[in-house]
Amino acid sequence: MSQQPHRRPGKPYRRPQKDPVRILAFEALRAVDERDAYANLVLPPLLRQARERGDFDGRDAALATELVYGTLRRQGTYDAIIAACVDRPLREVDPPVLDVLSLGAHQLLGTRIPSHAAVSATVELARVVLGDGRAKFVNAVLRRIAAEDLDGWLARVAPDYDDDPEDHLAVVHSHPRWVVSALWDALGGGRAGIEDLLEADNERPEVTLVARPGRIGAAELLDTLGEGGEAGRWSPYAVRLAEGGEPGALDAVREGRAGVQDEGSQLVAVALANAAVDGPDTRWLDGCAGPGGKAALLAALAAERGAALVASEKQPHRARLVARALAGNPGPYQVITADGTRPAWRPGTFDRVLVDVPCSGLGALRRRPEARWRRRPEDLDGFAPLQRGLLREALAAVRVGGVVGYATCSPHLAETRAVVEDVLRGRGGPAASAEWIDARPLMPGVPALGDGPDVQLWPHLHGTDAMYLALLRRTG
Repeated sequence: MSQQPHRRPGKPYRRPQKDPVRILAFEALRAVDERDAYANLVLPPLLRQARERGDFDGRDAALATELVYGTLRRQGTYDAIIAACVDRPLREVDPPVLDVLSLGAHQLLGTRIPSHAAVSATVELARVVLGDGRAKFVNAVLRRIAAEDLDGWLARVAPDYDDDPEDHLAVVHSHPRWVVSALWDALGGGRAGIEDLLEADNERPEVTLVARPGRIGAAELLDTLGEGGEAGRWSPYAVRLAEGGEPGALDAVREGRAGVQDEGSQLVAVALANAAVDGPDTRWLDGCAGPGGKAALLAALAAERGAALVASEKQPHRARLVARALAGNPGPYQVITADGTRPAWRPGTFDRVLVDVPCSGLGALRRRPEARWRRRPEDLDGFAPLQRGLLREALAAVRVGGVVGYATCSPHLAETRAVVEDVLRGRGGPAASAEWIDARPLMPGVPALGDGPDVQLWPHLHGTDAMYLALLRRTG
């Protein structure tokens, strides 16, 4: 026989009120934690299902998205604050309870939701997903958090900058200390620049579209959006979607004439396509093509010049995504499933080669905020041999006089210039002779590109992911 929860005599039991928005946000956070899922993959189907059930409207979807991404971005800060409000180490707090507390902390400290509403809504969520007993614990902790605003809490829980600048920045801007250190090394300069970068990592990124040449122009794509879009800042093919816009609802995106692609990724592809080569220019290779964004733009640019693209991807499921992205391209192309470190082509086959290598992803923390908490410094040691191997084989794949682009969505020096310099010096194996090409003139109008010859883009300076590009011409 079921029993109602214990209550004081005379006080009727009240069933918890189910809030679809906060329940969905909690489910998304649990998927991220339990399955190592990415929020940008988990959240869209959850939102779609909620709309189909009639649970959500547009404002509900926007709130759920903010709760999920805001909680993940500020997780480090909220952990430090929650730790100051509980009587045990955080590792001893059950993960589902910690997720509910983090959601509540974000509503209290990171949104304009009134404090009383944030506390009551989160306690109701706790009653639904955790039970009445643990909901009381959640209520007590959230009331302690509500006693201070964010600035007040940071003054209490963050180390003083003068005593420990990296740990101060880690708590205030919610990044692991080692990531703060690595980004600071790559950026150089003083406190202002690194604070601007870390804060940019915590902002919601714009949705940027790419108009694929030969299929739709940027001006035409912009016309279809009306007031819902703006021209890109740097790429001639970029269109920025207004906040709240749904790219999947656009005919041009559904038909493959346009796609969703960060402007930094567009600049990398365009720079490689516009670099001067000696001799013929008819055979191009994307050696790490998945999931297909850069390959689709390269294929379109190649088609305009009568060139053909080979898009190679090691993972079969990602190769299928590449094929889908390239479907309908006006010029010749081929998608193959192959390992770029064990080439399926003869040396010296191509005139242009791009390798956008697997990496830590530290350049895309705006889009995948949970990645900062999953990565470890030792992960870079695992990527290092692969990155060098892919670049060596790319140099072997291009003919003398042709051009290779080495790209990565990370500003970490161990994944950028150190890789290129090691390969050019022949460390870890023989490499074809090559020389640097200054990539900066191939991004006209883009400011703050550094001393060259390679280019590092930054979220706080360029509004893009932190993409890195080195261009190399094979000389022998």
